[in-house]
Amino acid sequence: MTTTEDRVRSATEWLAVAKEVAAELAVNAAERDRKNATPTAEVRLLKETGLVTLLGPVEHGGGGQSWETAYRVTREVARGDGSIGQVLGYHYLWAWAARLVATDDQIAAVEELYTRNNFVFGGAVNPRDSDLKITEDGDELVYKGHKSFSTGSRISDLTVLEGVLEGTEDHIFAIVPSEQDGIVFHDDWDNIGQRLTESGSVTITDVRVPWASAAGYVDKKFHPLTYNTLNVPAIQLVFANFYLGIAQGALETALAYTREHTRAWPYGGDDKTSAGEEWYILEGYGDLQAKLWAAEALVDKAGTAISTVLHAPREELTPEARGEIAVLVAAAKQRVIDTGLEIGTKIFELTGARASATKHGFDRFWRNLRTHSLHDPVAYKRREVGAYALLNELPEPTWYT
Repeated sequence: MTTTEDRVRSATEWLAVAKEVAAELAVNAAERDRKNATPTAEVRLLKETGLVTLLGPVEHGGGGQSWETAYRVTREVARGDGSIGQVLGYHYLWAWAARLVATDDQIAAVEELYTRNNFVFGGAVNPRDSDLKITEDGDELVYKGHKSFSTGSRISDLTVLEGVLEGTEDHIFAIVPSEQDGIVFHDDWDNIGQRLTESGSVTITDVRVPWASAAGYVDKKFHPLTYNTLNVPAIQLVFANFYLGIAQGALETALAYTREHTRAWPYGGDDKTSAGEEWYILEGYGDLQAKLWAAEALVDKAGTAISTVLHAPREELTPEARGEIAVLVAAAKQRVIDTGLEIGTKIFELTGARASATKHGFDRFWRNLRTHSLHDPVAYKRREVGAYALLNELPEPTWYT
């Protein structure tokens, strides 16, 4: 494990570390995607480089960085491997879960635990499933149920659980060790994209948590703040950033291939000696690059806005400020999805027929983005932005807004 001094870096230095990690991941990304194996070595790399504790307190050996930096680091890692970018981005959100809803003492305990031990988070919090059932047993809460998705599963050290207390409508979050008899991760993640995210289902059986560890509860009562609802726009922007990283990786990989391998078309009546002279190739890459820069600017704007409030006192956030940020995140997400999917398709036209060979794995970029962008319908994000633009309506907080 690296020392505290090793992790005291500037944001620029952390981004340089992320670029190095991305470059290492990119070398055999296509091969690892085909094998669809548990990314144990990849997660070890995230730990060894300190990226796992980027948001952790400096006094415990963490990077003490802002969310603005965490978003950019997530994006950089996703340039090399979209799956590992997702794992890291989800980890950052779950590592921040205590700050979102917990008490000050709980926050301090969780952040010391994960930062000192270099732990990775996973989460069994899929809102579309039935909630985990929680029963009381003296001073303990007992979680039981099944979730269809649990990103990070077998490579996580800690898992975030969420359920509803029996006989109430009270949702309770808790952080528990991933390795225990009551948590069984199923090896059933077999989707076309984001194949190394360990996002399969999980069965929870009699997992016990002390009432004292119920996030944000004091004397079995929860006192809500608007800040608690930032979990959704925060993770939606995590999505947008690893989507953007996937799109950037796709374009960079295609550009490199065209420089080295793509041949000019000799039957167009305006013959060129190299692909770099072909007008349609230059026009195509120019269009994609411009769209990607525009998406990046919007994602960065949203990142600056939400990072400011995530690091501000929790009591200061108003519903109006929260709503405006949610709209900005919705706009960024829809733009990067559209641009990324276009890039994932268009690069084949610009690289040529030989680029479709399986060994190059160019299809993984489209598959990765297409798979995760179905997480929740992007049409609803467009509607949120439209309702704000036309009717000046802010989205109400939900599990997906």
